[in-house]
Amino acid sequence: MTAERECYVYVVLPGETAFTTAGRFLVNRNDGVATGRFVYRRAYRERADAVELDPVELRLAAGTFETVRLGGFFGAVRDAMPDYWGRLVIERTAGATVLDEFDYLLRGPDDRAGALGFGLNVEPPAARSHFNSVLRLDMLQQQADALIAGEAVEVPASLERLLLLGTSMGGARPKAVVADGTRAYLAKFPRPDDRWNQPRVEHGMLMLARACGIDVAENRCSTVGHRDVLLLNRFDRRKTATGYQRARMVSALTLLCADESATERGNWSYLLLADEIRRSSGAARDDLRELFRRMCFNAAASNLDDHPRNHAVIAWQRQWRLSPAYDLVPSPVVAQERRDLAMVCGRFGRWANRDNLLSGAGRFLLSQSEATAIFDAVRTTVNARWRDVLRQAGASKADCEAVASAFDYVGLTPAS
Repeated sequence: MTAERECYVYVVLPGETAFTTAGRFLVNRNDGVATGRFVYRRAYRERADAVELDPVELRLAAGTFETVRLGGFFGAVRDAMPDYWGRLVIERTAGATVLDEFDYLLRGPDDRAGALGFGLNVEPPAARSHFNSVLRLDMLQQQADALIAGEAVEVPASLERLLLLGTSMGGARPKAVVADGTRAYLAKFPRPDDRWNQPRVEHGMLMLARACGIDVAENRCSTVGHRDVLLLNRFDRRKTATGYQRARMVSALTLLCADESATERGNWSYLLLADEIRRSSGAARDDLRELFRRMCFNAAASNLDDHPRNHAVIAWQRQWRLSPAYDLVPSPVVAQERRDLAMVCGRFGRWANRDNLLSGAGRFLLSQSEATAIFDAVRTTVNARWRDVLRQAGASKADCEAVASAFDYVGLTPAS
């Protein structure tokens, strides 16, 4: 059997706030095999300000791009689609539990990550020029709790639309996009089953990463009733008089041409990611040093959920750069002798061991002495300051005790 679905792909060009139609995307399913095809419009390619949609699979060129990976969805398209939480909200608003991947793509809000949009008309829709205020966080939190609990509650359509915003930002945690003054924020809500104050601890982890010299997304916490919400600055948005400028954004998963399935995880690698950043970044040496520092931080703070969807590159103009760090969360574990990162971090695989982390220094364009200095500075800062920084971020003593084992890993000490 043959089935085909297609749509137009829009992009907000550098310096603009309105969508431009970049091309056409379709997925053809023939006898169980899905093939995705994308073609840039000639009128778009001939524009002086035209830009590529991603630096790997969809470089700006004539002809038809094809893929049979990811069910026919190119990585840049996949990055603009909703993840677990977004799909849950879309299913709720659609009144359905099973939707086609194309349905998720088209039902996703205009506020998806990066600069892409999708629709059925050749003329692009108006881009969102404003977001709802942080003053509605309490209602959003209530609705998020209801969705998590599976409660069938009646809510205003306006609130459903509000909660739908932010569903394409990835991850399983409840979230929405809100505005405060000239900034757009991703609001990350706590869950009733959290073991500690997740917003305060993540806020503290971002502060700790900044203390280690890492470029992190600006963030703050807001208290709603008796619960806290983390507000993470949308680093892919800039407010202007006419609306929001948007940076293109693709995940490390797309750079690595990888998937999230277990069979693809052999391609999850900081070393391979370093190779791709060296090819695509407009300032490769700076970005590679930053990536290495983040890898060391993830090991020192046991951020073991550092999968490729939690790394990205963005482009405000033509050149791509490593995005600010985000989704930094400690993983308290019992094991003291060995902990593994989500991605290969050295010659001996995913082992977050000092020697392993330093073994790939050359892939980051670092000398052994440079890499060692970065590693030692990060480890020293994390060990000495994590508790004070988390307390400064508003985490309680009980919260700190709950996550303390994440910072007790002995595998980072020098071999005797």
